[in-house]
Amino acid sequence: MRKKTLLSWSSGKDSAWALHLLRQMDDVEVVGLFTTVNAEFQRVAMHAVRLELLERQAEAVGLPLETLNIPYPCSNLQYESVMKKFVDASRERGIHCMAFGDLFLQDIRSYREAKLKDTGITPLFPLWEIPTDRLARQMVSEGLRAYLTCIDPKKLPARFAGREFGPALLDELPESVDPCGEYGEFHTFAVDGPMFKKPVGVHVGEIVERDGFVFADLRPQEA
Repeated sequence: MRKKTLLSWSSGKDSAWALHLLRQMDDVEVVGLFTTVNAEFQRVAMHAVRLELLERQAEAVGLPLETLNIPYPCSNLQYESVMKKFVDASRERGIHCMAFGDLFLQDIRSYREAKLKDTGITPLFPLWEIPTDRLARQMVSEGLRAYLTCIDPKKLPARFAGREFGPALLDELPESVDPCGEYGEFHTFAVDGPMFKKPVGVHVGEIVERDGFVFADLRPQEA
């Protein structure tokens, strides 16, 4: 029996690539996506992507999307309360696994495993410990397209905000920056690739600095 799986969907390149790999597994069936959304601004938490673009993205990969509203600011207690309700409801409707696009940060993996322990839902980590320099180049070479939507200017120059995640950008990244941004140097929004049925049209709008981060406001590209 294939295990019914929900994928934690940040809207970025790593969750998109996780979907690509999960779809190649014979014992896994990805049946939906879930994303935490800032309730005040109606944008993806941290990535700051507009809800409309998130919905278009889910449609483009062909999966139903569940948005979990979290307050702003959001404490760990509030976040965990929202997630517990979602996990409990997911188990009741027959979900076997939840998948995450984490790469190598053991504390984050351990946290997810601890929160799902004894729930009846198994955590999956399809990207775990793939070397990020190799992974970043593979994503690009196999057609994944994404834009940098959020930059931590303490770790990466603000000029990278709004740039496309591609060979030129990877060549320019400082040596101190992980090629996949796993230390929070940057976050992305995926717009095309082998996991998409059709591309998501966007254009880069205003670049703003807020709460110590630099954000590129991606806007839907109308036909």
